[in-house]
Amino acid sequence: VQLQAFGGGLVQAGGSLRLSCVASGSTFSRYDMAWFRQAPGKEREFVAAIGRSGSLTDYVDSAKGRFTISRDNAENTVYLQMNSLKPDDTAVYYCAADRSSNLWLRRSGYEYDYWGQGTLVTVSS
Repeated sequence: VQLQAFGGGLVQAGGSLRLSCVASGSTFSRYDMAWFRQAPGKEREFVAAIGRSGSLTDYVDSAKGRFTISRDNAENTVYLQMNSLKPDDTAVYYCAADRSSNLWLRRSGYEYDYWGQGTLVTVSS
């Protein structure tokens, strides 16, 4: 599957952005999907994940209550709605797909098989 992420940009603290990740080349509904981010000089960090049907989600603590992950299997797209953005949210955001069949969502990037190219989110103070 090929993934293309977009929707990043420059926003002031307290603002909102919605990231999108469009999948092609395979049956989108067969994959758990996730968003990761990597800030300058820092390691890649798990942000959120969503199961195949969309009923199961998981968030890093810093994203809970501010970010919402969702998916539209008919449109082969996963979204990350980000509200109340903070300067610490500044990073390149990547979408990823996990083709394995699991009962739980994974947080390690090493468990994901396919990655998008990343989209830059910059939050100014």
